[in-house]
Amino acid sequence: MKVLVVNCGSSSLKYQLFNMQDESVLAKGLIERIGIDGVLTHQPADQDKVVIETSIPDHKVAIKLVVDALLDANHGVVKSMDEISSVGHRVVHGAEKFAKSVKIDDKVMKALEECSELAPLHNPANILGIQACEALMPGVPQVAVFDTAFHQTMPKFAYLYALPYEYYEKYGVRRYGFHGTSHKYVAQRAADMLGKDLKDVKIVTCHLGNGASVAAVNNGEVLDTSMGLTPLEGLVMGTRSGDMDPAIVKFIVEKEGISVKEMDNILNKKSGVLGVSGVSSDFRDIEGAANDGNERAQAALDMFAHRVRKYIGGYAAAMGGVDAVVFTAGLGENSISMRAEICKTLEFLGIKIDPAKNDVRGKETVISTDDSTVKALLVPTNEELMIARDTKALA
Repeated sequence: MKVLVVNCGSSSLKYQLFNMQDESVLAKGLIERIGIDGVLTHQPADQDKVVIETSIPDHKVAIKLVVDALLDANHGVVKSMDEISSVGHRVVHGAEKFAKSVKIDDKVMKALEECSELAPLHNPANILGIQACEALMPGVPQVAVFDTAFHQTMPKFAYLYALPYEYYEKYGVRRYGFHGTSHKYVAQRAADMLGKDLKDVKIVTCHLGNGASVAAVNNGEVLDTSMGLTPLEGLVMGTRSGDMDPAIVKFIVEKEGISVKEMDNILNKKSGVLGVSGVSSDFRDIEGAANDGNERAQAALDMFAHRVRKYIGGYAAAMGGVDAVVFTAGLGENSISMRAEICKTLEFLGIKIDPAKNDVRGKETVISTDDSTVKALLVPTNEELMIARDTKALA
């Protein structure tokens, strides 16, 4: 059984083709600059990358390029599209409509469109990807896997905002959380590494990348998570502000004479470690600048580590204890110094980082000392595999 996983952005498309007999990746790739000039980078397993530059005016053409690449006589990995049994789609926002992955039909598509106002930058692109696959692969089951679904176990006291209740009833204004597929995957792997059932452990999962979030996974269910109605809330991120006094919005709008839309762009695209450092949204660039003595770059790194520590401590308290803290995603998996910095004041919880064990990138391992009562783990995320597994189960 082969499952194609598709992750559509507004101008990009990532894909992986899995052989679900052994969960191996047969091929993966990325299409960039959809609607502009277009570039496809296709990587078959155990072969060199293939780069194709061509006009890609829309997502339907992009999906056709993926199909052609998978079937190609030289760098393809299937002989016929009949070999692909189903397609799994990453969908960012499922609101309260979806607490788990679903097989897509007309009713589901209508619901996805209704969720688009909660994720206007993401859901419309996800829908375009689904429609393109349905057009090019008629009859092949399509499955939607939601970033928000894993967080739907949050209790009401965790997901409600202290606003007039009517805004929740009328518009669905509440905490939803994101990166759910990643948090679910690494929490399960962490439980496996501890030799325990996920239902018997308390885990804080830290998905740290350009977009970043933390989740409190209490006995297999999410108690709380740092992102909110949108991915803007929570940690300081690459270009997103994260938590702040909401009155700042009115203050800056009036002082600068800008629109709410312009302010929203500032909070999402010009803030975070980019805004503080003035260097970059890439933590590698910021770490380099800090090492060269750039004080603003160092301040950005310190702010990020401080915010992550606050969430870890807060979530440990909310769960009444913690068995493990997990680091994942680009920064969490690869920044040795950031993991050490985050954990340096967490010894009171029982976490002690072993410098030798922590000297690793992108490898599933324990990075805390043997005598740590709370384990610190590095678990590379695999959202695509989680999507493939859900797709196989439903299709």
